[in-house]
Amino acid sequence: MKKQDIDIHVGARLRNRRTMLGLSQEALAKSVGITFQQVQKYEKGANAMSAKRLYEFATFMRVPVAYFFEGLDQHGVATKEHAGFAETPREAFEHATTVVSDRESLEMMKAFKRIKEQSMRKRLADLVRAIAEDRSMVDLSSKAAS
Repeated sequence: MKKQDIDIHVGARLRNRRTMLGLSQEALAKSVGITFQQVQKYEKGANAMSAKRLYEFATFMRVPVAYFFEGLDQHGVATKEHAGFAETPREAFEHATTVVSDRESLEMMKAFKRIKEQSMRKRLADLVRAIAEDRSMVDLSSKAAS
């Protein structure tokens, strides 16, 4: 594994968390006193982050520093079983940039977070899980689209 592969993985995790929080690159950059272009470089793995910078991002985004390395084994190789990530850091970055940046998913997550009633949130989450697991619903929707 090359050093840049680890940088790509860490950058993908940064982008993933930033997107999940609904933050722009500019907002994240301002939080740690850098330019949004530097955030872009970190997210692409073009620039490596210092320990200090990782700590600043982790503190601002309320995750442990280890969050950025989740999915890597002790040799810096992406693990297959890491949920939401592909086999290699480059695939992980591509996965994060296509799936996580999906506008509908982000909008749905933001709307879900605005629901204050816990019982309603639980019912809605159960409904979404049931729909996602129901293969007959998937088959019906694909036939209807044809």
